[in-house]
Amino acid sequence: MSIQIRRTEPSDASAIRDMFLQESVYGSTLQLPNPSVEMWQQRLANIPDNVYSYVALMDDDIVGNLGLTVSPRERLRHVASFGMAVKVGFHGMGIGTALLAAAIDLSDNWLNLHRLELTVFTDNAPAIALYKKFGFEIEGEARDFAFRNGAYINAYYMARIKN
Repeated sequence: MSIQIRRTEPSDASAIRDMFLQESVYGSTLQLPNPSVEMWQQRLANIPDNVYSYVALMDDDIVGNLGLTVSPRERLRHVASFGMAVKVGFHGMGIGTALLAAAIDLSDNWLNLHRLELTVFTDNAPAIALYKKFGFEIEGEARDFAFRNGAYINAYYMARIKN
């Protein structure tokens, strides 16, 4: 199966909401359970100019999402952060790799960004391995970073500096 990457469109709201209904998806992000279609419709209809949102498709099914946010602060315009999610049942199929490759291509070749950064929960070994494969390094650990499923969880700060 081939993976297609394209910009997110407002009509993707239901499919993205369905992906974030899955506990392992929202549990690996900072999203809350049970998102509404209306919330996703509003988000996708009002994407700021400094945010680039992409979806991954397999057979016209949205199986992944990535949002890249370029810092709006003058002295940090060389920096962007991102978050991503892959639909349950599609892990290990190259979805995250395709999304991250698209984000890095945009960052390096079109937006002239120098630093990409992210936070990832310390127990998300597959994501950490993916990020390391693309040259991201752990720069630090935030203790009790987020509250998930009744407990605090740590996160790594990771970054990739363009050479």
